[in-house]
Amino acid sequence: MNATEKVHVGIDVSKARLDVAMLPSGETFAVTNDEDGIQTLLEKLLQEAAGPTLVVLEATGGLQRPLVAALFASRIASAVVNPRQSRDFAKAIGRLAKTDRIDALVLARFAEAVRPEPKAPPKTEALEFQAIVARRRQLIQMMTAEKNRLGAATSRKVRSRLEAHIRWLEKELARIDQDLDEAIADSPTFKESETLLRSVPGVGPVLCRTLLAELPELGSLSPRELSALLGVAPINRDSGTLRGRRSVWGGRARVREALYMAALVATRYNPAIKEFYGRLVASGKPKKVALVACMRKLLTILNAMIRERTPWRFPHALNS
Repeated sequence: MNATEKVHVGIDVSKARLDVAMLPSGETFAVTNDEDGIQTLLEKLLQEAAGPTLVVLEATGGLQRPLVAALFASRIASAVVNPRQSRDFAKAIGRLAKTDRIDALVLARFAEAVRPEPKAPPKTEALEFQAIVARRRQLIQMMTAEKNRLGAATSRKVRSRLEAHIRWLEKELARIDQDLDEAIADSPTFKESETLLRSVPGVGPVLCRTLLAELPELGSLSPRELSALLGVAPINRDSGTLRGRRSVWGGRARVREALYMAALVATRYNPAIKEFYGRLVASGKPKKVALVACMRKLLTILNAMIRERTPWRFPHALNS
């Protein structure tokens, strides 16, 4: 293989194994997903004449993190993509079968055709913060499930155990919130960003910490790019003479959910969002459409504040 030929690599990550595909050669192989396997993979990739052009792998609940860190340390360009993107791409090119080897080949084709932008992995403090936020979300989900079971329970003993578990979950949630407070206090960047975000009426601790953990791009993208990333940008559904209703879809659901609740509060207590929402409704927009527009408006304000490192100001926010 000559030094000018571009090499695109796809890696399917599982708990025990890394399946690798390389294009244009079409070579496939597998290594173990541990320190020795990752080292073998790096040596193999670096044997190429000029190293691989781009390595693409999917986000797999954290299993990909050691590999991504090793690729970055070896100065090998890599991109972690949403599994939905790669699966839609597989369907588009007619790859309906699904095996680890096929998935790796699809990711290599995705790298070759789409060429997603390589990014550095999050810093250790960011990964730690993301893990704590994710654990808090799990506790909330467990608490909701247990409360639903409590409402349907008829056995006295079962109700007693459910109530005891809910009390334990509430205590654990309080400890997790304390861990989040400490993580923010220990990080000057997080601490400053939280102060800026919390200065906005309607932005509470849930949205603030979700943004810090799940949206590191805040402040570095344009409002249009950020809206598309979160899935709050309206998507056209037009074909020929048909003009379909535009809708929002995809994106980072957890951030979108937190932003929705914050926008709902902001339509009552944030003067800029309240005025904007009232104007849209008065012009005939359905309330749900107006609320999504308020989500985009609030996101734009927060993005500008983090980019400029300036606190909330009204009426200046109306121009954001």
